[in-house]
Amino acid sequence: MIFKTIGLGLSGGVDSAVSAYFLKQRGFQVIGIYMKNWDDRDEKGYCSSDREFEDAQLVADKLKIPLKEVNFVKNYWNEIFTNFIHEYEEGITPNPDVLCNRLIKYDLFYKSAIEKFNCDAIATGHYAKSSFGSFLENYNEKEDVRLLEAADTFKDQTFFLSQVPQNALKRCMFPIGTLNKLEVKKIAQDIGLKNIAKKDESTGLCFVGKRTFQSFIAEFIEDKPGDFVDIDTGKIIGHHRGIHHWTLGQRTRLWGTKGYFVYKKDPITRTIYAASGTDHPLLFSDIFYTSNPFWIAKNPLENKNLLECEFRFQHTKPKVKCKVYKANKEGTRLLLKLSEPLRSISPGQYAVLYKNSECLGSSRIVDSGTGPLNRAENENIWRYDFGRRQKLSAVAGRC
Repeated sequence: MIFKTIGLGLSGGVDSAVSAYFLKQRGFQVIGIYMKNWDDRDEKGYCSSDREFEDAQLVADKLKIPLKEVNFVKNYWNEIFTNFIHEYEEGITPNPDVLCNRLIKYDLFYKSAIEKFNCDAIATGHYAKSSFGSFLENYNEKEDVRLLEAADTFKDQTFFLSQVPQNALKRCMFPIGTLNKLEVKKIAQDIGLKNIAKKDESTGLCFVGKRTFQSFIAEFIEDKPGDFVDIDTGKIIGHHRGIHHWTLGQRTRLWGTKGYFVYKKDPITRTIYAASGTDHPLLFSDIFYTSNPFWIAKNPLENKNLLECEFRFQHTKPKVKCKVYKANKEGTRLLLKLSEPLRSISPGQYAVLYKNSECLGSSRIVDSGTGPLNRAENENIWRYDFGRRQKLSAVAGRC
């Protein structure tokens, strides 16, 4: 297949700007497409997305490419944000960025580029690589494409792309996947986009903006007060405004107490159980369950029950070795055993799996395995399902 017209997700940031430059240098006909996913207009009529669109237009004008706008605000609200709010109410810690890439950027944006703007492929400014090459030079319609880690391992964004479907990934270019961030900024300055290169990087959830998360979430979820309870003694050690203000592992900063950290949240009783000390054993887990996995290419557990690979649940943290088992015959539920216990693995987050720098896919964590009851349950299922009769001393020693 010959790729001529490329629909580039142009955000107004330096990464997509340099991606556009590289595509032009390669001779592609580039159409910049600005995605509006969130309407943050306040009572004064100011909207930060308007500023981002202006920056995207500046880049488009500089590089002499057309700029189109697509509005996915309603889709984002219905498919991602409402679910995000509901899960926070239930005491779960979701990751909307993974779903945004799967449902918005690599579904709606992809379809708009191909069907509405007659593009042959899409491109984004993500720090990632494809087995088909940065510019699809190795494209093969008969093969599955593999998602590979970027050259800049610190900026690598494969974590957030771990549920991108094959049809879109097959026809997606990652022009800056072989570069590091400093190189990208230097190129932007060299081509006359100094103001874009100097922009602050967008971090965190796009819809929170410059507000604190607690002030943001309070606009959508009503406070329902409850108690902080010491998990070891069962005593009430303080009170809170609502479980949605707290995440697992977070320091409580309760007045008049030693350091307590969130261990577990009960949405029914609105109780937050806290553990004394940041290194309390109950805050760590190395055995846990996940829900139906999303495999980017071929299912590595299709004809076997064990996968040895690497795991992370936060994109900035180092990967750790793990063993992945089918928790049922269909493989719609997984059991993960890590080589070392990690702190604050939370239900709702994603277990992203890697093998030799390839992102295999991800699976949503449904039971973090923390706490003596969950640990004992997981250990029993571990032995029953997989015939492991030896004692899991590392687990038992912490219970």
